Amino acid sequence: MSTVVALSLVGTQVGGGWGKAQRIAIASVDDGTITEWTEHDVRWDVAHDEGTEGSHHARVVRFLRDNGVQVVATGHMGPPMARMLATMGIRAVVEAAGDPRAAALAAAQG
Repeated sequence: MSTVVALSLVGTQVGGGWGKAQRIAIASVDDGTITEWTEHDVRWDVAHDEGTEGSHHARVVRFLRDNGVQVVATGHMGPPMARMLATMGIRAVVEAAGDPRAAALAAAQG
């Protein structure tokens, strides 16, 4: 069974903030191997300040549900976003840094 991990990207590295991420990678990890990898220009850095916090969180929820995300790996995230992920049953791995593929494998292992 695959684990779907979403990672915030800063350039070619994982890190930065989750709620204001520019790009998100989605990795499917099966038995310690990445079987699928896609990257999305989400531009949450721009969208974050264009509406209410509720509308921003709704946008993030929709993205996570649409992609079947089970784990999020990021450099940091604020308490409201962390609460939202916990409510959704999505595990958050914060202080992730470095190579995104290595971070996806580590996050999938828990």
